[in-house]
Amino acid sequence: MGERRSLLRFLTLPAREPETPQDYFARLPVVETPRLILRKIRLSDAPDMYAYARDREVARYVLWEAHQSVWETRAYIRGLLYQYRNGLPGSWAIVLKETGTMIGTIGYMSFAQDNAAVEVGYSLARTYWGKGLMTEALTAVIDETFRVLKLHRIEAMHFTDNPASGRVMAKCGMTHEGRLRERVYCRGAFRDVEMWGILRRDWEIAHK
Repeated sequence: MGERRSLLRFLTLPAREPETPQDYFARLPVVETPRLILRKIRLSDAPDMYAYARDREVARYVLWEAHQSVWETRAYIRGLLYQYRNGLPGSWAIVLKETGTMIGTIGYMSFAQDNAAVEVGYSLARTYWGKGLMTEALTAVIDETFRVLKLHRIEAMHFTDNPASGRVMAKCGMTHEGRLRERVYCRGAFRDVEMWGILRRDWEIAHK
């Protein structure tokens, strides 16, 4: 009888509310690809992150400056952990399955709730450039975003002098939407960026 009452109670519980973007950003689930694991960043990732974040050639194509010490990297990671705790757009660690090494980050730079849109961004250790790993990671994030969050649009930008990033976006099904002249002020100068985007219907057509 007790089991029957429990079953009836379960059957009459209200349906669980759909996960909000803020809930999703807070838990940021593990995502796997053939060669990678995307997971939340941890303080223990500091040595791996510092190993590539101190590289000026990597920093040349992102908004942050090359890290000067592992302590600076740890402070940077604490900022990312704050984003998780508060349900803010944040990043996954990109971890190489073969070695367990963190080799980069990928995630959400911003979320426009009224427009059901996110901007994504990424960085990768120079050792792993040109191996298709970022294409693998970005494809997984695009799939995850449309499948779980059911947003309308994903967009991304790269500096005009970094065409390799544009090739990654193109391989992932994104459309080049134009150049934004002097859109970003970075390291003492206004720099041109290329805008890319993909709509949910584009993704759905590609996955029929």
